[in-house]
Amino acid sequence: MNKRQRLEHCIAGSATDRLPAALWRHFPGDDQRPHDFARAVVDFQRQYDWDFVKATPASSYAVVDYGFQDRWVGNLEGTRETTKFNIERSLDWTDLRPQDPARGVLAQHIDAMRLITDAFANDEDPPPVLPTIFSPLTLASKMAGPATLINHLRTAPERLHSGLRNLTEGTQRIIDAMSALPLGGVFFAIQFASHDVLSRSEYEEFGARYDRQILENLPKKFWFNLLHLHGSSPMFADCASFPVQAINWHDQETAPDLARGKSLFTGAVSGGLARMKHTHDGSPSTVREAARSAILATGGRRFILSTGCVAMITSPQSNLRTVAEISRETTG
Repeated sequence: MNKRQRLEHCIAGSATDRLPAALWRHFPGDDQRPHDFARAVVDFQRQYDWDFVKATPASSYAVVDYGFQDRWVGNLEGTRETTKFNIERSLDWTDLRPQDPARGVLAQHIDAMRLITDAFANDEDPPPVLPTIFSPLTLASKMAGPATLINHLRTAPERLHSGLRNLTEGTQRIIDAMSALPLGGVFFAIQFASHDVLSRSEYEEFGARYDRQILENLPKKFWFNLLHLHGSSPMFADCASFPVQAINWHDQETAPDLARGKSLFTGAVSGGLARMKHTHDGSPSTVREAARSAILATGGRRFILSTGCVAMITSPQSNLRTVAEISRETTG
């Protein structure tokens, strides 16, 4: 099987020649320049030959053009520290307008995605490439900070809705601008579909309505869209009906576990490894033991071996190699 066939069979619950697997990580510093970012992503894929490429840019790439500022200070995740929010007052939401993906940092990011897909164009078995797309409410949290966002959500909802409508349109423009590239789909990251942050009704009003709008309008040729639920208490059941082919969450740290998640969702579940306990602080034997448990829990069907979020930038290469080796040794 090639990578696409393996993933399509996995999503459908059919037998595969081996277990699909992928890890992804940030590339701090390199993520500030399109050519360096593209080269880092491609080199990472060449080293491990994952079943798909999840391109992980600086998490601020979609908000920098609004005036947001951040810096790299050495976080193990590879994420950057905010130095200036561009939203302070609730009235600021009404000033937002959809950004032009042909200009600024957005244009540079799309150039990087073009370079990445070009690098695999002549491969005998090219991996599907997934750009990272943040949900509108996630973008809003970056622009204002979580505390300010929640305050505005509860005290100035119409102003926030104005901003979210424009962020939704801007996100759709980014996807449209990338739709000409040979992408497999998108990695859609949601950070506020979590019970420890919002109530279900709040997420439905300020998150899910916009998330569905984006996901329901993805290009038809996108055949592998992966939903990431970030948080310590994800609203998994509420998001399981979203039109995606796979869901990834911190399954080793929070409910539901893999077996329960698989029972709630018709596509593939992605996880099985804790990014700190297993792939960062553990050893190859630790990784193998965790993978065996995940395979037993899922029966090895509709399951993609991965971590529940980005791999740490300082994780031992021996642990990452072990993830790739397990995939090649295991029948799906």
